[in-house]
Amino acid sequence: MNSKPSIYGLTLEALSEWLTQNGEKKSRAAHIWKALYTERVSDFSQMTAVNAACLELLQERFSLNTMTQFVKQEASDGTVKFLLQLHDGSLIETVLMRKKYGLSVCVTTQVGCNIGCSFCASGLIKKSRDLTAGEIVEQIMTVQHYLDAAGKNEKVTNIVVMGIGEPFDNFEHLIHFLDVVKDRKGLAIAAKRITVSTSGIPDKIRAFADLGTQTHLAISLHAPNNDLRTRIMMINRAFPLEKLMDAVRYYLDTTGRRIMFEYILLSEVNDSRETAEQLADLLDEFKDLASINLIPYNPVDEHSQYQRSTPEAINGFYDVLKKRGINATVRMEHGTDIDAACGQLRSKQIRKDEKARKGTSAAV
Repeated sequence: MNSKPSIYGLTLEALSEWLTQNGEKKSRAAHIWKALYTERVSDFSQMTAVNAACLELLQERFSLNTMTQFVKQEASDGTVKFLLQLHDGSLIETVLMRKKYGLSVCVTTQVGCNIGCSFCASGLIKKSRDLTAGEIVEQIMTVQHYLDAAGKNEKVTNIVVMGIGEPFDNFEHLIHFLDVVKDRKGLAIAAKRITVSTSGIPDKIRAFADLGTQTHLAISLHAPNNDLRTRIMMINRAFPLEKLMDAVRYYLDTTGRRIMFEYILLSEVNDSRETAEQLADLLDEFKDLASINLIPYNPVDEHSQYQRSTPEAINGFYDVLKKRGINATVRMEHGTDIDAACGQLRSKQIRKDEKARKGTSAAV
C-alpha cells in the first residue's frame, strides 16, 4: 500500500507554501483544495483544473489514498462502522452515525491506546503509533466518499474525536486536523459541530484552551472520586481528579465555553445513587457551564467483569443529578446490532487474524 504522506494532512496555507517551494504557482493551491474537498476527487488525475506538471509533482510526493476499507458493518439504525487498514497494515475504526442534527463521524487518532481504561475495547491493543493529521482527515473523506457514492447528496456535518486513542496524546496532529476540516473553503465543518474528547491530560487541556479553537471539549470522567477512578482508569494515577479539575477551571475561565463530562455507567461499580451524589458534589461548582452525558455500557468480551447498568440504576443516577441541578442526559445509542463499543471490531479482527495464523502454523 502507498506509504507516501497523505495530501489531506496539509492546510491550505501549508499547501500554498509547498507549491511555492517546489517551483509552482501559489494560486494553484485553491484549485487543488477545491478538487479535494468540493469536487472530492479520488485520484490526482481527476484534478482537471491543475496542469500536468503540477499533477505529476503531487503524485510523486503525496497520496490521496493511504488507507483501504478492510471491513464495513452497517446497523439497522443507519450507523456504519468502517475498519480501515493503513499503509503499514495497522487497523483503525471510523464510525458514521445518523443523528437528528446531521451526519456525525467519530474518528480515531492513534493505532491502539495506552490510557488503560479497564472497561474499554480500544485499550486491548497497546498504542503502536500516532496517526498523522492526513490519516485523521482521510477518515472523514472515506466516509464522505461513501456518502457521495450513495448518491443522496448527503454531507458530513459533525465530527467527534472519540475513536481509538487519546487525542491529546497526539496533540500537534489533532490541531492540524482541526485546521483542515474547519477551513471554510474546504469541508467547512463549523467548530461548534466538532467535539474533542480526552481522558484528562491537564497540560494539554490548558494548551487547548489557549488555542481558542472554538470546538467543544468533552472529558471522560467515569468516576467521582480518586479511588474509584484509579481503579477503572489508569490515567488517574498520573493525573488525579484534583489536577484534572484545576485544568477544567482553567479551561472554563479562559474560554467561557461549556464543557461536557462523559460518564459510562457500569453495573454495581459506579452507578449507585451514592456515587451520583458524589458526582454532583464534584461538579457543583461547574454546573452553570457543564453538562454530563451518561453512557450505557456496551459489554466487551475481554472485560467480562463489567456489565451494563440496569434501566432502573440509570434512571436513578440521572434523577439524583437532575435534583442537584446538574445538566444531565442519557446518550442515545447507535449501532447496537453491530460491534458498537469503540475498538471492538478492530480487536475482534486482530484476534481472528492471530487465530488464523496459529492455525496455519499448526498445520505446517
